[in-house]
Amino acid sequence: MKIFDEKHIKNVVFVGAHNSGKTTLTETMLFEAGLINRRGSVENKNTVSDYHDIEHDRGASVYATPLHTEWRNYKINIIDTPGLDDFIGEIISSIRVSDTIVTVLDAKQGVEIGTEIIWNYIDKYNKPTLFVINQIDHPNANFDESFKSLENLVGNNAVKIQYPMVIDGAQCILDVLKMKLYKFGEEGGKPEKLEIPESEIEKANKLHNELIEKAAENDEELLDLYFEKGTLNEAEMRKGIKAGMLNHDLFPVFCVSALKDMGTGRLMGFIDNVAPAASDLKPEQSVEGKIIKSVKKAPTVLFVFKNLFLPNVGQISFFKVKSGEIKINDKLTNSRTGETLTINQLFMMDGNKRDHVNLLTAGDIGATIKLKDVEINDTLYSGNEKITIKPIQYPQPRIFKAVSIENKNHEEKLMEAIRKIHSQDPTLVLKYSKEFNQQVIGCQGELHLATIDWTLKNTYGVEAIFSRPKINYRETIQRSNTANYRHKKQSGGSGQFAQVHLKIEPYIEGMQEPEGFNIRGKEEVDLPWGGKLVFYNCIVGGAIDTRYLVSIKKGILEVMENGPLTGSYIRDIRVMVYDGKMHAVDSNDISFKIAGAHAFKEAFVNAAPKLLEPTMLLTVKVPEDMVGNVMTDLQVRRSLIQSIQSKDQYQILKCLTPEAELFGFSTELRSLTQGKATFTTEFASYEPVPKNVQDTLV
Repeated sequence: MKIFDEKHIKNVVFVGAHNSGKTTLTETMLFEAGLINRRGSVENKNTVSDYHDIEHDRGASVYATPLHTEWRNYKINIIDTPGLDDFIGEIISSIRVSDTIVTVLDAKQGVEIGTEIIWNYIDKYNKPTLFVINQIDHPNANFDESFKSLENLVGNNAVKIQYPMVIDGAQCILDVLKMKLYKFGEEGGKPEKLEIPESEIEKANKLHNELIEKAAENDEELLDLYFEKGTLNEAEMRKGIKAGMLNHDLFPVFCVSALKDMGTGRLMGFIDNVAPAASDLKPEQSVEGKIIKSVKKAPTVLFVFKNLFLPNVGQISFFKVKSGEIKINDKLTNSRTGETLTINQLFMMDGNKRDHVNLLTAGDIGATIKLKDVEINDTLYSGNEKITIKPIQYPQPRIFKAVSIENKNHEEKLMEAIRKIHSQDPTLVLKYSKEFNQQVIGCQGELHLATIDWTLKNTYGVEAIFSRPKINYRETIQRSNTANYRHKKQSGGSGQFAQVHLKIEPYIEGMQEPEGFNIRGKEEVDLPWGGKLVFYNCIVGGAIDTRYLVSIKKGILEVMENGPLTGSYIRDIRVMVYDGKMHAVDSNDISFKIAGAHAFKEAFVNAAPKLLEPTMLLTVKVPEDMVGNVMTDLQVRRSLIQSIQSKDQYQILKCLTPEAELFGFSTELRSLTQGKATFTTEFASYEPVPKNVQDTLV
């Protein structure tokens, strides 16, 4: 296979809302370059990038798929991504390693909620971006409205390179960079290149001059040249456009019909000649502070951004060569584990096709197999100086489900399968609830969960059971109370004796020390489940030996692990042990542990015990015309609206919502808003539950 240098390798990722045409555009680019003889389609389940069985079942992309094409002595690595935010992990990983983002819009819809979600990540990474308005030949296409929606998203930095028009029934694309008209036949393909019609000259010149001004603004030399000449030639414009893309201040806009292969070749030419390569981007800084430049003559650094398990193949690890070169049999060190690994095979991946290569250079994207203990975000490097690429940050889960299996003998098989899925998809989180002896998975939505379930059944042969996870309630008290307990047991020989007097109070951070007690010692215990136990030694006159206080505290902590109301953990209480009795022969640690536990429990049930529930800070972004239905649903879920903000045509609702009420919210929100709303959650605090809810739970 031909070896390209770092200047002639372009890494692009296709992102965009569901059904915007990313996979079709990818397929058309491969066909246009002659790498495939016949174009597949999503409907016929035979595209290069959507090759997984689950993608055929669903008729949509689920995984990000790396592939490549060649166009006029340039290598273009393409990553085709899903459009639904349930699979946002695949999208984020791909954005992270790409050098230019190609955001695809449907000309019938313009900017959609999926576009906005993805744009937030593009903006965060500050990546060069161009926009492609697809399906321009559709009867309901509206290029002008789509462009306006794009301006609302990114501002006036969106600049038309092209716009579509129809002449004598033929679909045409007018290019204001090249100042040419491309006229397509009914079946698309290679266009006829024409001069701009007289009727369009004024509009084309206006857009051409706007493009020149935008290009000049991003380079001081070009700006001086523009003031001197009053114009720029095409090569100078390309230079300025590229500078603007690198500054994240200019977003070129193209138009295509991916289905009819209209405008695809011109887009590929722009990617070749203008879109930045890895070597054009700012050098990256490692965790250790080392500058990583995308150059051939440097230590080898690979960044693993994707893992994939394939039957009969095993784990495929996808990486970007951040610097240097990688050859077969090279030895690299994993910065996370310190292990030395040998690269036995190198591939270029095109869907499920593996093309063997002997060498990959800086800026390229490749894959290898059977690397032991290599995870997403791992850095593999040569030499003795440790290098760690900054990891990809993934969003927190939005829904949680308890996961179990009917046959308990297969529980380890289930956990191993979930761990393997997590190694491919870090947005799947597995955690164990010691409180309920329950395995809980967190994911991005119901569709994400459905794909996990499909993978467990069809790839790993595991029938998992998903259910509503138990809520981590907490118990506390609302007033103070005193109690004493005498433990006495006599059964021949040495007996057991202990008597404990104590007072309990609700604990609040920063409260005054208890009055009326002779405080001889204080211990603050940060409880593993949150909150505190503040334990005071207020014994006077040696009524209880100091050494027994540890046992009393142990007894109290045992009760706090299994509260009297619902068996939930107890939190935020302070205890003053102020009196008691002991026996010279019969008193021992176990006696005071039992007495302390019983005294605490008695005091607790008579101190107005209260159940607390976890509440979440819920942020919902919803279209203005749909906000009423969403607010009604939130009120039913006992949400307390904290703020409402307007942004473009959306309302952003921030509210505190009990975690118990969020079950099923993802599905309901999608139904109420036709999938146009999004939400995030994060833990806020523990709050008292209403009396009727507490009575039901108790």
